[in-house]
Amino acid sequence: MNPLISDQVIVNGHRIACGTQGDGEPVVFLHGTPSSSLIWRNIAPRVAGQGYRAHVFDLLGFGLSERPQDPQVDTSMSAQVEILKAMLDHWGLERFHLVAHDIGGGIAQRFGVFHPERLISLTMIDVVSYDSYPSPRTRKQMVQGLHTLAKAPDDAHRRHFRDWLLDAVHDKQRFTEGPLETYLDYISGWIGQPSLFQHQVRHYDPIHTMEVADRLPELGQIPVQLIWGADDGWQVVDWAHKLQSAIPGSRLTVLEECGHFSPEDQPERIAALVLDHIEIARQSAA
Repeated sequence: MNPLISDQVIVNGHRIACGTQGDGEPVVFLHGTPSSSLIWRNIAPRVAGQGYRAHVFDLLGFGLSERPQDPQVDTSMSAQVEILKAMLDHWGLERFHLVAHDIGGGIAQRFGVFHPERLISLTMIDVVSYDSYPSPRTRKQMVQGLHTLAKAPDDAHRRHFRDWLLDAVHDKQRFTEGPLETYLDYISGWIGQPSLFQHQVRHYDPIHTMEVADRLPELGQIPVQLIWGADDGWQVVDWAHKLQSAIPGSRLTVLEECGHFSPEDQPERIAALVLDHIEIARQSAA
């Protein structure tokens, strides 16, 4: 189902699906919602092929990782920072390059503010920030009540989220013919559907990014790159400019014909930008 996942490990008492490939300086990839590390399948191998070791994992409550039954288990962005730290310990990584998408960027912002010494470079792609989420469409849906949404008929649920996911890409035909059904499988069915609302949607709360919003300028001590889809309707480009203004020295690239799931629309271009940024960071540190 996901060519990047090759292992299952227990960290902080939970089963996490993960994988690595390549050799060299470590590059860690953080996915977003409603997604998984599947979104890196056309990027991580390209990075690994250029002399780096790519590390991916599915966040707790996402993809092929554990979906905790206990509603007290926290799978918010703040809690996922601890999962990230546990995975870094598992892999034996002290310093690394970090690439993050969507809510992965919220996790990255918190990690970067609290642990800047561990980041060699940071790339954030169509990420949440400040109070940029949930999107108006998601906010409208949440008004119906998560309990009600979790119990919707499977065909209605899949139909709704098929349209929702297609709204995140520019090239809808390629996405439909490619990974769309796999993304839907992860968030549908008797496990996936309630998990989507318990572990993901329930935590669409800007508190996790607003808590560090005033400290974003501190990320200027790290080489930071921002990549954005020009057609992103979930996190519009205005948020990219706000982030760039807040982080001294950060660079922004806006990609045409590219939606919120930009790693699906422009994987070759994003891989090249990630590699360029890593090389710039290495030269700066030399």
